[in-house]
Amino acid sequence: MASFPDFVNENEIGKAKFIGELIPPVAPFDQKSGRETWTAAFAPDGSYFAWSQGHRIVRLVPWKKCLASFSVKKEDRSSGAGPRRLSRQNSEGSLLPGEPREHTIDCGDIVWGLAFGSSVPEKQSRCVNIEWHRFKFGQDQLLLATGLNNGRIKIWDVYTGKLLLNLMDHTDIVRDLTFAPDGSLVLVSASRDKTLRIWDLKDDGNMVKVLRGHQNWVYCSAFSPDSSVLCSVGAGKAVFLWDMDKYTLIRKLEGHHNDVVSCEFSPDGALLATASYDTRVIVWDPHTATVLLELGHLFPPPSPIFAGGANDRWVRSVAFCHDGWHIASVTDDRLVRFWSISEKSPQAVAPLTNGLCCAFSTDGSVLAAGSRDGSVHFWASPRRIASLQHLCRLTLRRVMPTQQVYTLPIPFSMQDYLAYKTL
Repeated sequence: MASFPDFVNENEIGKAKFIGELIPPVAPFDQKSGRETWTAAFAPDGSYFAWSQGHRIVRLVPWKKCLASFSVKKEDRSSGAGPRRLSRQNSEGSLLPGEPREHTIDCGDIVWGLAFGSSVPEKQSRCVNIEWHRFKFGQDQLLLATGLNNGRIKIWDVYTGKLLLNLMDHTDIVRDLTFAPDGSLVLVSASRDKTLRIWDLKDDGNMVKVLRGHQNWVYCSAFSPDSSVLCSVGAGKAVFLWDMDKYTLIRKLEGHHNDVVSCEFSPDGALLATASYDTRVIVWDPHTATVLLELGHLFPPPSPIFAGGANDRWVRSVAFCHDGWHIASVTDDRLVRFWSISEKSPQAVAPLTNGLCCAFSTDGSVLAAGSRDGSVHFWASPRRIASLQHLCRLTLRRVMPTQQVYTLPIPFSMQDYLAYKTL
């Protein structure tokens, strides 16, 4: 296990390249509560970016158009104009047929969680009654699920902005939503009512199962890349792993000293990153429940008593880059950090006041981070040419758990590399 470094010189850490921001429109009630960007997400195919800009509103923007608007022309650089902001005007009149369109969605209540769902690749529903369905989702379907303050979940058609389904069963805030990545349109919702609920959108949004076990609020959940395992995290140091074939608890991971608020698997499913108010991100081996790496945000490392209470280094969000090498974290100390799984200190940092959430773009080239004022900021991800060794490890670990790695007739050093014990 990689432990905390004894000292970190922040002057030696690189600065992440800022490329743009999305600012919500100014309104008279902007100073009131409810304007936070609690969540932001990229569509699985990279076509759209969505964020909750506060006051019940979710904004859907075509990602290529958004990224192009951030491009700084040579004359802008020479004049010192700096990165551009996305225009708030909707230019639908100039769009070609079939080109992605912007949408502004009023969800009717404060939006805490959102997630994109895609039926590609096509996978059959688990439901028994397959004779008739109200909705028949095709292979080109792209959905957006929004979790609301009143416990409801609303499902929207991304291409039209129309409301399709209204799911009602939670009794408190729906804090997080995640779709299974296998195209089954299975949706998991995490709520402050201490439960996780599983919904089958191919069965008209019927609820399949309620997962109980958390004793306090559930903050976040994440699927493994093969959709077989779900991680859920919550208050009371909770990190749970669930078998999504049997809907049973596999194990609890113990190591945090405070509420755990964010989680995400690596693209090969061999690693799991969890973020906590205890000032740390822990990278686990979910197959063996062991800690492989601790990413500390306070030096020297705090005692468990201090980490378990109020401090100014609460880690609000963690995201795993799709290259399987980089991790990003958002913390209350007004910094976004970019980490490498091979190092104990950040590769790059960026300033962000009151950050709440972060997400990597589908290709891993950009990090988006939302804040309490309803805005989203974007930085270029650190670039690294992947070694052949790392690419082979990613490929192998997508289909092989840690226990099976150690049965391979290869040298011990190679087994440890494949198990991420040596990086």
